[in-house]
Amino acid sequence: MQISSVNDVKIYNLSYGKSLPEWLSDRKKRQLQKKDVDIQRRIELIQDFEMPTVCTSIKVSRDGQFILAAGTYKPRVRCYDTYQLSLKFERCLDSDVVAFEILSDDYSKLVFLHTDRYVEFHSQHGQYYKTRIPKFGRDFSYHYPSCDLYFVGPSSDIYRLNLEQGRFLNSLQTDAVEHNVCDINPVHHLFASGTSEGKVECWDPRVRKRVGLLDCALSSLTEGMEVKSLPSVSALKFNGSLVMAVGTSTGQVLLYDLRSSQPLLVKDHFYNLPIKSLNFHDHMDLVVSSDPKIIKMWNKDSGKVFSSIQTESNINDVCMYPHSGMLFTANEDPKMNTFYIPALGPAPRWCSFLDNLTEELEESPESTVYDDYKFVTRKDLDNLGLSHLVGSSLLRAYMHGYFMDIRLYHKVKSMANPFAYEEYRKDKIRQKIEETRTQRVQVKTLPKVNKELALKLIEEGDDEVEMTSRKKKGKALPTILGDDRFKVMFENPEYQVDEQSEEFRLLNPIVSKVSQKRKKKLRLLAQDAASQEAQEEEEEEEGRASSEEESSDDDKSWVEEVREQRRLLNQEERDRRRQQRKDADRNTVLLESKSSEGQQNSIAAEKNKTSQPQFYQIKSGEEFRGFNDVSRKQKLQKASLEERLKLEEHSGTGNMADNTVGSKQLTFTLKKSEQQRKQQQAERDHHEERKKLRRSAGHLSSARGRGWPGGRGRGRGRGRH
Repeated sequence: MQISSVNDVKIYNLSYGKSLPEWLSDRKKRQLQKKDVDIQRRIELIQDFEMPTVCTSIKVSRDGQFILAAGTYKPRVRCYDTYQLSLKFERCLDSDVVAFEILSDDYSKLVFLHTDRYVEFHSQHGQYYKTRIPKFGRDFSYHYPSCDLYFVGPSSDIYRLNLEQGRFLNSLQTDAVEHNVCDINPVHHLFASGTSEGKVECWDPRVRKRVGLLDCALSSLTEGMEVKSLPSVSALKFNGSLVMAVGTSTGQVLLYDLRSSQPLLVKDHFYNLPIKSLNFHDHMDLVVSSDPKIIKMWNKDSGKVFSSIQTESNINDVCMYPHSGMLFTANEDPKMNTFYIPALGPAPRWCSFLDNLTEELEESPESTVYDDYKFVTRKDLDNLGLSHLVGSSLLRAYMHGYFMDIRLYHKVKSMANPFAYEEYRKDKIRQKIEETRTQRVQVKTLPKVNKELALKLIEEGDDEVEMTSRKKKGKALPTILGDDRFKVMFENPEYQVDEQSEEFRLLNPIVSKVSQKRKKKLRLLAQDAASQEAQEEEEEEEGRASSEEESSDDDKSWVEEVREQRRLLNQEERDRRRQQRKDADRNTVLLESKSSEGQQNSIAAEKNKTSQPQFYQIKSGEEFRGFNDVSRKQKLQKASLEERLKLEEHSGTGNMADNTVGSKQLTFTLKKSEQQRKQQQAERDHHEERKKLRRSAGHLSSARGRGWPGGRGRGRGRGRH
């Protein structure tokens, strides 16, 4: 919990503090609560009161039991039960929610307006129906007497969807180009719509005619205000039967009496940001207005500031819990803030313990934040010529500056010349100094890593700068050396380019030819820019033909260079292998010379052994193939897997594997069904039977067969001779 005091009004931020992960054990949580003071003072009023990324809008049901919030990502709506202080349900949606409305007293009837023009209806069990409006919607309101939904958006039409008949009705034709927001008066059901031109159109739903038009853009302009664009209406809210609040995109709030075209009060937030939401607190006669930076509470009769709230993240929506001092905010942050202000009213019934808790808390003094004041430094006072006011009641010292009335600040600034001669003179001197600096000779220092690449990039950059300088509207593109993303490539030695690697040698001819083509193209473009603009067509055709021939020659040249590099790489690989074999042979010769003496001593013993018979042991399961088979097995064990496979393929014996643990062979048979076995046995019996019944055809052969010399191969005349 965070306690702040603004204008002597205590504000309790119940959502402030660190969130404990769910996977922490109870022991870890207790240890953190003992050590961290923020965790000790943390209050989790509603469990999981947050969104995955951003919350866009938040509302409270009319019975006060349920809090509904829409957010992203992914698009979803969450419903919290205040009686249980926890999440009741969560529903994911197809697209982001622009606005939603609670039609019933509880959560049983909901309407969502999506960014893809779909209007989605939800009942208690979930999604009920889905339809689409003709244009993208920005806001909508529900007219209870006629069960009509009014949709406004970037068009002049206001679309009506009747929920009783289940069909679209004739749209309202307006004079505005675009509509931003809308609202319906809860007493006499007057429909009002805020336009992008800064106007508010009021319609009577009974006769479907416009009954009033308010020009809020001109009324929102105050004295000393800098106008940059036409303010549009960004928020709209009715209070009672006669009061209407209008928020503009420039940060002003206008209070109107419907019987008058002039505003009763104009309140400026001084942030020049659009007003996001407007609410009324009837018990204290306050208006609660919010922009992305601040929530201001001020009296609707006098405009005097009651208090204000500033959050760490931007505010999207504000919802006040009815008949209490609690309000909720939807922020550009996963956590939805909950603020409790005892001065506005008591705590809600479902969290009445907050009243006792706030009374018992130790209140620490907080510095007061002055509203409707402008913070200026001593330098700003000197520039405005107000340094003589230091020490007077018009300036209040605060930190490293002063607070002064915002109206006085605007008056003095409008009277002072913003383009003073001294400032203008300083800017001109600074520009001249920068121009002279660019004309100096700049020493280019090469980096320690990849010097060749840096030098190449500098040369190419100089060519491009020279080319663009000859053009009238040419702009130089940023180089790799000036880009911070590639800074490590010229600082870290691990990024050093290895020019002796195979990849570099194969790729370097292509890169060098591309760079040569690029330089040649830049040179040709420079020559064309320096030459005359108009040339004859014949010269252009000849130039094209020559360029094509040169490009074909270049392609052939880099292909030849790549082939040459590949041939050199293969030759180096062969030389390296040959050298390895020579080194291995040299090592074996040295070993043989050392063991020759021992061999001579053992010759006599071997001669004696040759006269005796030699015995060899054959392991179980091993087939005897010869006495030389043992040496062959030893060679096979020392050979690599590739050599053994090649030898087996060459010899045709690949079914037996001889190794140190013996010869192993794996055989398996497929299990056949009884029917298959019977069929195979019948086929074998039939085959044997046909063999027994076969009759010899030897008696059909004759002496003059096919192989007889006088047969078909020769004629009768030749056989007689």
